[in-house]
Amino acid sequence: MVSALRVDPIYVQSVLQRLVRLDSVNPSLVAGGAGEAAVAAYVAAQLERLGLSVQVSEAAPGRPNVVGRLAGQGGGRSLLLNAHMDTVGVAGMAAPFAGEVRDGRLYGRGAYDMKGGLAAMLGAAQALTAAGATLQGDLWITAVADEEYASLGTEHLVQQVRADAAIVTEPTDLALCRAHRGFIWFRVETVGRAAHGSRFREGVDANMRMGRFLAELDKLEQALRQRLPHPLVGPPSLHAALLSGGSALSVYAANCTLQIERRTIPGETVDVAAAELQAIVDRLAAADPTFQASVTPFFARSPFEVAANAPLVAVVEAAVVDCLGAPPAHMGQTFWTDAALLADAGMETVIIGPRGYGLHSDEEWVDVQSVADLAQILANTAQRYCRQV
Repeated sequence: MVSALRVDPIYVQSVLQRLVRLDSVNPSLVAGGAGEAAVAAYVAAQLERLGLSVQVSEAAPGRPNVVGRLAGQGGGRSLLLNAHMDTVGVAGMAAPFAGEVRDGRLYGRGAYDMKGGLAAMLGAAQALTAAGATLQGDLWITAVADEEYASLGTEHLVQQVRADAAIVTEPTDLALCRAHRGFIWFRVETVGRAAHGSRFREGVDANMRMGRFLAELDKLEQALRQRLPHPLVGPPSLHAALLSGGSALSVYAANCTLQIERRTIPGETVDVAAAELQAIVDRLAAADPTFQASVTPFFARSPFEVAANAPLVAVVEAAVVDCLGAPPAHMGQTFWTDAALLADAGMETVIIGPRGYGLHSDEEWVDVQSVADLAQILANTAQRYCRQV
């Protein structure tokens, strides 16, 4: 039997307002961005006040993570709650750090993505400690840096902390997210031969050869969309993101470089996606001996998926029913989150977050009641999950 826990909505709103009022624009995205230091100091102070043991460590110079531990008595499963502290930039926003509440909505950069989720985690910790709740397994409250750019924070975190399961509080409108797509960045280079523009017998145009590749890439992109879609995240996709080639108007281009983003669905790998691109190169080279090209993957993040019958899924569903009176919808996301890194580290992982609007847009808000509801769901989940098994 789960004992009654009561989240304090006033505490949750005050924490959320304070978090939004602290500038934490990712400096890797925006030159001169404030980074996570001020938010990290506030989160660490809150966790210490609640009686958790707290460690602050740098994922990179000046980029702190905060890890709080509510120690269990032993013998139970451990649970990790995760939110990122950084935000995207604020260009075009009238009052990005006001934290103003209007009609139940709190406005400001990061309110929805994802300081609402972070405030809910602190609200859950406050409810558990205020009630003197006894957990058998450890509960970890983790606030990380740099998710919006390279996820250095969670990469660093999984080297330090292990838990049986994890919940990422990215925004989902209180639906239960069980999957999302991954991505791979590829560099394709075609090689030509530089020559004066008048010497057509000597020059080999790398840009023209890239044009041939792009024509075939367009066919692949259309074919990807026609593949059997994943039931939660849809089909794979790709786009030609960046293109550069040539050195002067009157010179045949010696090199042309294309950067591609390939969005992957659960089950796809870097090797499989690379082989699809290499097959295009091989066909073009077979048709023309002057065609030379290379395909290089240079950054990748895995897709994420957790089974519908996973133990954590059942526990979170029960907690949502307790709070909202009905089970959550199951969903997938097309964008990537740190959930993939936690799952790759061996933690059974789900994503659930508050309601709101305006991811990365000029107007961003989070529904305040949904943040309190999420705090209640997280507290109830911890009490259920961190029991003796």
